[in-house]
Amino acid sequence: MGEVVAWVVGVGVFILGLGLSIALHEVGHLLPAKRFGVKVTQYMVGFGPTLWSRRRGETEYGIKAIPLGGYVRMVGMYAPLTAVVEERVDDEARALEGDAAAAARVRRQRRQGPFAQMAADARAQAAEEVVPGEEHRSFHRLPVGKRIVVMLGGPVVNLVIATVLLGAYITTTGLPETTPVVSSVSQCVLPAGSAQTSCASDDPASPAAEAGLQQGDRIVSVDGIAADGDWTRVQQAIRAAADRTVPIVVERNGQQLTLQAPIIPNDVARLSSSGAVETAPDGSVLTDRVGFLGVTPSVEVVPQPVTAVPGFMAEQTWNVAKIVLTLPQRMVGVAQAAFGDAPRDPNGPIGIVGVGRLSGEIASSDLFTSTGQRVAAIVSVLGSLNLALFVFNLVPLLPLDGGHVAGALWEGARRKVASWRGRPDPGPFDLARLLPVTYAVTLVIIAMSGLLLYADVVRPITLG
Repeated sequence: MGEVVAWVVGVGVFILGLGLSIALHEVGHLLPAKRFGVKVTQYMVGFGPTLWSRRRGETEYGIKAIPLGGYVRMVGMYAPLTAVVEERVDDEARALEGDAAAAARVRRQRRQGPFAQMAADARAQAAEEVVPGEEHRSFHRLPVGKRIVVMLGGPVVNLVIATVLLGAYITTTGLPETTPVVSSVSQCVLPAGSAQTSCASDDPASPAAEAGLQQGDRIVSVDGIAADGDWTRVQQAIRAAADRTVPIVVERNGQQLTLQAPIIPNDVARLSSSGAVETAPDGSVLTDRVGFLGVTPSVEVVPQPVTAVPGFMAEQTWNVAKIVLTLPQRMVGVAQAAFGDAPRDPNGPIGIVGVGRLSGEIASSDLFTSTGQRVAAIVSVLGSLNLALFVFNLVPLLPLDGGHVAGALWEGARRKVASWRGRPDPGPFDLARLLPVTYAVTLVIIAMSGLLLYADVVRPITLG
């Protein structure tokens, strides 16, 4: 019963943290928009039916039933039809002057179809929201730089939250580090990729076993090269000592001992920069012939200095970006796991339900020996979630924040080029034209969310 309660508490804490993250993300849009004079009519956390709302001034603040997002409704997100017509008139005038590019744009503008009607309806709806005399408070009237600030406000808030939470985690709990403390000693030499798990009588003894290394020994130096607490230095010294007997100084029970280890050449699995085993196209393990000792190092969780936080955040942001860049391929793997027998990639994408489930497992798992460790683990989960929200929202596609930023940058670039060429100001970029892209991206996001939801239920990623 206690585990069930702990699981429920863990999920509840995650939902609360998720709601706060969404709310603060929207505050990141709300505050600069109001500061720049944009009229904001709604600030909502969640989607679907409204559970609670209250109007303060001209803005309605509320909470909706489905806590999977939120929005800030700003007046004048799309340029009104009059601005677009003025741009068209300018294009027609330039076309009459022989501007081929302007003539091409005029031909495209004159083609009517369902997409054009969709854009016209969106512009008309946006125009209806503008109160006469308050046109200057429309979002599209803001200078390009201020529009970018408003749209980046939400993702930047998520980045700040992620930095605070993950920074607190690595500076208090710490990060796993491989140390030159012997965790285990191989009693024999086994070839790379071997399925053999125990030594046979005719297997040669490992150099570590011959030298007398024991579990718990802290390696001080190898072949005169000081370890300085760094397993990488030990590993490099061992690999460079093939076919030689070298002294290994270890610390055991408070005393230093010098052991003689006959390092042998052995085929070991080649590792990539990320630590993954590299394989050939036929699936065989790639190997390198280097010096072999036969010990496994210990892994300890070591608190990091505050100065390590920026580098850690940069590395984690890049790791999340790589996942986002390869999302279509990774979603294929999720589908194969959900509807077939393929294993679920523990480092692959996971949905909100899956993350909530993990939070529940963290709160109820025996892997954590104290409440503090459980809290720290859930904090790291929320930090990672905010980092993912930051990266994903920067994707330059509507309706994501990055799509609005890309539209503003394109408008600024057009105006700058027109100024350089002595052309009239081309006017605001008509985002309404991109509504088909917006709807298509929205459908893709919904489909991916549905797939992740199903996979998180039938083939979840677990702590085990």
